[in-house]
Amino acid sequence: MNIYSRVLAIVDLSAHSARVAARARQFADAASGATLTLLHVVEFMPVEPLSDSLLPTVQIEADLLQTARQRMTALAATLGSPAPVWEVGSGNVKAEVLRFARAGGFDLIVIGSHERHGLSILVNLTEDTVLHAAPCDVLAVRLTQAEQPA
Repeated sequence: MNIYSRVLAIVDLSAHSARVAARARQFADAASGATLTLLHVVEFMPVEPLSDSLLPTVQIEADLLQTARQRMTALAATLGSPAPVWEVGSGNVKAEVLRFARAGGFDLIVIGSHERHGLSILVNLTEDTVLHAAPCDVLAVRLTQAEQPA
């Protein structure tokens, strides 16, 4: 019996997403028969949410989602066979990750963890919320300063 059968990797499509996805793949492969799913959530907040012009906002969000789908296809292809299932959602990142994890019955979430110093320790990042509210185990992949986006 394997400890993990459904592994969910949260990727933000930055430079270190490949490392997070690869670590999740390692866990899925180690638990023979485990499935791997990649999730990216687009959180688009229009500059003028009460603007009279809704069409450009809708088009911008659609463009962001399309770009994310293209990047997820490329990321999934780097992980080899079997290709992982992937999903691009939209909305509040923290809420969507937790909703997706619960709905999918995942038993392990793999997420990148950023180094923080000084006042940044007080900021509630996505990985903090996932760690404390997830319905399953969470593996935080330590990302060094060199791997973090500029």
